Amino acid sequence: MRNCTIETVTGDIVNFKGDAIVNAANNSLLGGGGVDGAIHSGAGPQLLEECRQHGGCPTGEARVTLGYNLEVKYIIHTVGPVWVGGDSGEQNLLASCYFSCLKAAKELKITRIAFPAISCGVYGYPPKPAAKVAVESLKTYSATLNLYCKFTIFCFNRSMSITYNEILNLSHER
Repeated sequence: MRNCTIETVTGDIVNFKGDAIVNAANNSLLGGGGVDGAIHSGAGPQLLEECRQHGGCPTGEARVTLGYNLEVKYIIHTVGPVWVGGDSGEQNLLASCYFSCLKAAKELKITRIAFPAISCGVYGYPPKPAAKVAVESLKTYSATLNLYCKFTIFCFNRSMSITYNEILNLSHER
């Protein structure tokens, strides 16, 4: 991770000021609860109209829209896996979410991007394994870059932030 940093923040991702935020969306991309609902609400009705044009998004993939009323140029929507015990490919699907988002970011020359704790809300993914996938994915990706980048992981509460920070600190010790 030569020129890249990863930080965690406890707070609302819609307040991020940077190049892009990642939306933990549902397959329809038409809004929902949690992060998805907050992003749709903050971005305004134009986001819903653009999302309709995408016709949905499969789990593990990503779609890009404009940021509209948010203080980012882009929103990268990804659909995380629903946790069903860990033996149904959830880890690979979650890693695919990160890599799909990062591939889109690279194509758009995005260097400052915010991620939520994908799948850790109503999709039930346990925070510690989710944090491991997130940190490893971001570190693997950043090792391929020759430019500065900053990843911010927004956690919806202090407990989640502590978990992500523990994993991040462990990854620095290796």
